[in-house]
Amino acid sequence: MLRTSPRPRYRLSETPAELDAADFAAAVAAGLSLPKKSLPCRFLYDARGSRLFEAICAVPEYYLTRAEHEILVARAGAIAECFDEPTTLAELGSGSARKTRLLIEAFLSRHGTLRYLPIDISRSALAASADGLLERYPGLEVHAIASEYHAGLRLLRAMTPGPKLLAWLGSNVGNFERSEAAGFLRRVRHALGAGDRLLLGVDLRKPRAILEAAYDDARGVTARFTRNLLVRIDRELGGRFGPDSFVHRARWCEDEGKIEIHLVSRRAQRIAITALDLEIDFARGEAIHVEDSFKYSPAELDELLKAASLRCEERWLDAQARFTLALCAPS
Repeated sequence: MLRTSPRPRYRLSETPAELDAADFAAAVAAGLSLPKKSLPCRFLYDARGSRLFEAICAVPEYYLTRAEHEILVARAGAIAECFDEPTTLAELGSGSARKTRLLIEAFLSRHGTLRYLPIDISRSALAASADGLLERYPGLEVHAIASEYHAGLRLLRAMTPGPKLLAWLGSNVGNFERSEAAGFLRRVRHALGAGDRLLLGVDLRKPRAILEAAYDDARGVTARFTRNLLVRIDRELGGRFGPDSFVHRARWCEDEGKIEIHLVSRRAQRIAITALDLEIDFARGEAIHVEDSFKYSPAELDELLKAASLRCEERWLDAQARFTLALCAPS
């Protein structure tokens, strides 16, 4: 007797692995040769980094996941009701899709079937989430896209001729500089048809102590996540950083409205990276910029959406007004 495929409803589109490796090597070489050293935050999410980020979402200080989940519990049904016919649910930076299950369940309850297009840089996270989703939801089809955002949007436009909801959750928009966020959201807007919607998660401005604790938890999970970028350089490029040569630092910058995350050299040291034929000098206390996380006031969010030619139809807050979900339409 022939056995059926364990994934009859799963497909994967991806960028070639060799291009990913070349991009990583080029970004490391360029970023660590700058006067102010930096590394792109997208490279945090290898398989181990994705697992560590899931662990971050469970630490007590990291309120973002719980606040957004609270809103989705209350509003997923109303979001699904905005669509009168079977719909594609697409998601940028899907990760484990744990929160997205609330939307999936709401759409399946309304229409019986759903096509889900998760877009994520981590192939392992996509495969793991698809396994769980397809086992749990018989009416679901998953077409995963292993890609960074820009290429993912290009594929999304080609794959979704019908109505769609594009979810960008977790306040990932905060990883962009404010002007860059507006530019990227304009690209998102061009991927939307007249009947499509964007569901945008945005973290709000709040006191320094709350924000800095969220990005530097007492258990050190966030520090391990950030330092994993150096572990990846050692593993993939023959680096000689070692696990404890740098410390994690998260700092709130009130004027810019952002958390800055750096890896800071514990001592004066020279680090070799064999695959790049590089040796890089670090002074004691010298920092590698790894990530920014911008926070928004309601007025700043309005300005962002207007600059991107998006119109906010609904906006919801969690009970403590820490986080907002905005349902947006092309304007």
